[in-house]
Amino acid sequence: MLLTVRDLDVRYGRVDAVRGVSLDLARGEIIAVLGANGAGKSSLLRALLGVQRLAGGRIEFDGQDITAWPASRRVSGGLVLVPEGRRIVATLTVHENLLMGAFSRRLTRGVFREIEDIYARFPNLAARRNRPAAVLSGGEQQMLAIGRAMVAAPKLMMLDEPSLGLSPRLSEEVFACIRSLSRDAGITILLVEQNSQRALELADRAYVIELGRVVSEGKPETLLADGTLLDAYLGRSTAKPAQARTV
Repeated sequence: MLLTVRDLDVRYGRVDAVRGVSLDLARGEIIAVLGANGAGKSSLLRALLGVQRLAGGRIEFDGQDITAWPASRRVSGGLVLVPEGRRIVATLTVHENLLMGAFSRRLTRGVFREIEDIYARFPNLAARRNRPAAVLSGGEQQMLAIGRAMVAAPKLMMLDEPSLGLSPRLSEEVFACIRSLSRDAGITILLVEQNSQRALELADRAYVIELGRVVSEGKPETLLADGTLLDAYLGRSTAKPAQARTV
């Protein structure tokens, strides 16, 4: 396994955001993490990256226990996050934003070759390489955020709501890019996405999270058939209702 997570807990004060989550990712897989808003999906990704403190649990990545590693060391080791909202630096040029992805690497010729490959993959970015990132459309900004993550040489790329705020056409372009990253670039993908139908079309397996807990996992067709995914999105409890008392 490339990533093994066991009994992960994240708390904000007295609030349990992630509770006892365990998951596994094999190399080359696309894994979707699905659930309603507030289910704990983003907190899970932040904990895996190391920018959110753990209340408990263990993380193994590429054969090493990284539970105590700082975020910078995790990124250097190949664990990279494309955050929700893209978070590019609008005042920097497209090219400067891409160079930011190499902060943990030496700026060798290889890095610049990789950036040229990204321009070949995303022609719109190439055409605007010397323009401020603020001029990009929402879809182009998402491509820039993905490109910046690619410059970090990821073994595992985590994407947090990559289609958020995009039109259906641009969302399809983003999903096509994610598929290409897996098939052509060989990058393992952990995908948090509100468009559950589209995410399940991409994914090899999926985990459904409700109120910080994994309530179901398996192949996409299995999750769609058993109704658990619908329950999680509607916020319906999976517990059986209590029996009414008789007097």
